[in-house]
Order: sequence, then C-alpha cells, then structure tokens
Amino acid sequence: MHEPVTGLVYAIYYPVLATVGVPANVVAIAILSRGKCGLSKCITYYLVGMAAADLLVIITGVILNRIVAIYFAASSMSITPICSLKIVLIYASRDISVWLTVAFTFDRFVAICCRKMKTKYCTKKTAAMVVGTVFVLGCLQNIPWYFKFEPLYTINEVPWYCHTKSSFYTAPLWIVFSSFNCIATPFLPFFLILLLNALTVRYIVIANRARKALRGNNAHNSNDPELENRKKSIILLFAISGSFILLWMTFIIHYLYYRITNIYSYTGYNDPVFILQEVGYMLLLLSCCTNTCIYAATQSKFREELKNLVKYPLKRIVKFLK
Repeated sequence: MHEPVTGLVYAIYYPVLATVGVPANVVAIAILSRGKCGLSKCITYYLVGMAAADLLVIITGVILNRIVAIYFAASSMSITPICSLKIVLIYASRDISVWLTVAFTFDRFVAICCRKMKTKYCTKKTAAMVVGTVFVLGCLQNIPWYFKFEPLYTINEVPWYCHTKSSFYTAPLWIVFSSFNCIATPFLPFFLILLLNALTVRYIVIANRARKALRGNNAHNSNDPELENRKKSIILLFAISGSFILLWMTFIIHYLYYRITNIYSYTGYNDPVFILQEVGYMLLLLSCCTNTCIYAATQSKFREELKNLVKYPLKRIVKFLK
C-alpha cells in the first residue's frame, strides 16, 4: 500500500512494538556479546545475528515504514527512490531474520541428533560463516524489489510514494520472482522448521526411552538431569516452531488468497481482505521480534545477566546519592 494505514489500532500497535522491540534486541545483543550466558560461541553467534536482524526489522519495517507512514505521511521517506530502497531493506531484514532462525534450528538439530557432525559443523567459525552468508544473500536476493514500484504522483518533478506497477501482477518474470520469494520466505522455512523440529523431537523421545530402559525402574523414582534437559529442549523447539507458524499463518493465507482470486485492490480500510493483509503484516513483524526473546529468555544465565544489567544503574545512583 502506498497510502499510510489509518486507525487507532495501527497508531498504537506499531509505536508499542517499536518501544519494546528496539531496547529488547539491543539489550539481547549487549548481553549475548559479553559471552557470560553459559552458551557456546557457536550459539552466541546465531543469537546475536538473529537479534541484529530483528532490530533491523523493527527499524525498517516498523519505524521507517509503518510509524513514519502513519504520523509523517508527506515526509521525505515517501519520495519514490527512498521509498523503494526502504522496501528492499524491509524485505532483506525480514528474510535474514527468518533464515537465521532456520540456520539456528539446523545447528541445534545437528548438535542433538548428529553427534559425528557436531564437532565439525557446530563451531564458531561455521556459525560466523553461516550468519555472514545469510546477511549477504538476504540483501542480494531482494534488490529486484526496488524496481517493483512507480511514482503515484509527480510534483515539481519530484516522484512521490511507491505505487506497485500493474505489470508486477501480470509479467511472467515478476510472477516467477514473487513466487520464488514467497517460497523462499516463508514456505520453505516453514517446512524446514517443522521437519527439523519433528526429527529432533523424535530423536529425543527415542533417546529418552533408551535411557529409561538402561536406568530401569529407578528412572521413575529419581531425577535425571539429562532427561530434564531434553524436556526443556522439546519445549523450546515447540515454542519456536509454534510461534513462527502461528504468526506467519495469516500472511500465508492472504498471499494464497490474492494469488488464487487475482484480486489486488481493496474497497477501503474496512475491506475484510485489507484487514486480513494488515493483520498478517502486524503478526509478521511481531514474529521477527520474538525469536531472540524465546531462545534467550529460556536461559537462566541470560536472565541473571539481564537482572544485573537492570540493577547496575540503580546501584550507581544509590552510590552517588550516598
């Protein structure tokens, strides 16, 4: 949509999302980068990369796109070249966030289920290479979106707003590109996360049964730290996959609807299809802000570091007053 969405819900939701999302991801990056959360370098690289990508999603998709469109509709951000570049950055940051989630899920799958590969793959060097590759490919893949738009108005030779070219919906190359991008994000990640989590859970369940059999009847009467850790892993995997599936589902439904019906316009902001589209975007942006929180918040040492971070300025203030 070249026009800013209006309504109290949008005007409140996006500022709240930015207010929570920006500091949350900045704090996550700061804490994880210190390396005091008891996590391996490999995991830390993925989590920091995910937090950085999610921060970019908040800055580009929420602040520069949604909030600016709502409160500063006629700003320089609405000039067509700037608007087009902004869209490229939004798509790139979103794809990077999603694919880093897939990369991390695969890394955990290898660590849990493929012990022989673990020593070679689950290293900080591999993690750094994967994170860097995802960032580069995410940017390159989305460059064509810059050419999707044309000016809606031209005033004093200045092009304004990003209006989707009519050829985008009919030209074979655009249809192929759009379909490829939708398969790449979110259909393929959707499938891979489900598959990897299912295989990981299956491995954990089988391993737990074997471990209980070896321990005998005493397994029911005593605590087993290994089994408890595996249970936590299952809960974490279900939380990640469930969050991704639920928050992306509306976007997928809308995409399939307009591709099947070939309806690309709306009667107004009260049109149910328009509402479906906007709800899909809202949940999509929320999804890109929850990944790091779900992974990192489950770590007790991360929570301890967060408490220390909150207490530090308070201690300094008390010390100053004394």
